[in-house]
Amino acid sequence: MDICCSSSILQLHHQTPLILYRNLAKYRIFKSTLRDTNKTKLNCLTKPTENDLKDEGVENPKSSLVSVSDSSSLVTTGIREPVYEVIEVNLEGVVARRKINRRQLLKSSGLRPRDIRSVDPSLWLTNSMPSLLVREHALLLNLGSLRAIAMTERVLIFGYNRRGGKAFLDLLLPRLNPKNTNGGPSMPFELEVVEAALLSRVQRLEQRLMDVDPRVIALLEVLPNRLTADVLEELRLSKQTLVELGSRAGALKQMLLDLLEDPHEIRRMCIMGRNCTIRKGSDDMECSVSMEKQIAEEEEEEIEMLLENYLQRCESCHGQAERLLDSAREMEDSIAVNLSSRRLEVSRVELLLQVGAFCVAVGALIAGIFGMNLRSYIEEHVFAFWLTTSGIIVGAVAAFFLMYTYLRARRIL
Repeated sequence: MDICCSSSILQLHHQTPLILYRNLAKYRIFKSTLRDTNKTKLNCLTKPTENDLKDEGVENPKSSLVSVSDSSSLVTTGIREPVYEVIEVNLEGVVARRKINRRQLLKSSGLRPRDIRSVDPSLWLTNSMPSLLVREHALLLNLGSLRAIAMTERVLIFGYNRRGGKAFLDLLLPRLNPKNTNGGPSMPFELEVVEAALLSRVQRLEQRLMDVDPRVIALLEVLPNRLTADVLEELRLSKQTLVELGSRAGALKQMLLDLLEDPHEIRRMCIMGRNCTIRKGSDDMECSVSMEKQIAEEEEEEIEMLLENYLQRCESCHGQAERLLDSAREMEDSIAVNLSSRRLEVSRVELLLQVGAFCVAVGALIAGIFGMNLRSYIEEHVFAFWLTTSGIIVGAVAAFFLMYTYLRARRIL
């Protein structure tokens, strides 16, 4: 533009005054028009202010500004940002329902996008394995239908309408009540959340085991003498429940074992909310205040005892489920053997009937020969009918016993 302007000015020096004055006026008009056009383009690109929206007649300019900024961010990224509906519980046990988008969640919890995948409700089926992830400012809990993010002063619960979320809330809220804790919680808030989550999960597994245990024992007493369709269907459903229960208890037991075998993660849980660090290589805690280090070490022992307690309960539940499952499988094997023996009996009776039918068919063949209405001169004798009938009966019985003796000798019957 500068080159064009300079060239235009050079051309103006070689013109007459009148022509020069006219060209200068045209140049000034062109320059002002160009400046107004650039201002209009900049105003279109910038976000409108609240006064601009009021001039346009917008009733709620603040909400409109939010929607404009959100739409601009969506246009920029091209991906709609997910919004999570969660329940927030603070230190005092106050429950609040709120909606939070992914960016706000990452900013408030200090997590990374890959950390959210373990608690994302949209990935419910892919993240079915239980996990407890320790981060610098938060703990991520994934225990079946319970998905939560525990921080030093609050916990966010995803899928609070599911059975796991309701059971977790029923156990957590009484623990945060000052009347039940004698003025305050005995452990930090995030550890109270972890204990309530583990307790709710283990109690649900134990309750399912208590429900299926008497059913399996009753089936073992009835079977295999009473083989009906209803009893076999009940056995199948009980076995399916035991398989699912054993799988969940085994996965939770493995998670607790992995956590107990990694003291570094336990120490990271202890220093949350404190001015402490873990030295690399030796995994020793370093705190600015010696009192905090002593408290963190005591909490480390409490966490290990806590995890050991729930590990034992989980092992007991898993072992009982496996024993009941083995009994159910042994009963299925016994039922299969019983059914095989019954089928063998049916096959023996069927074979005897076939041998008898064969012998009777031979006698019927002889009777058919005499029934062809052809003269054989035997019919003229008085005792011919009785002799022939007796011979057919005796021959059929003799053939049957011969075949039976043969099959017994060959161990077919």
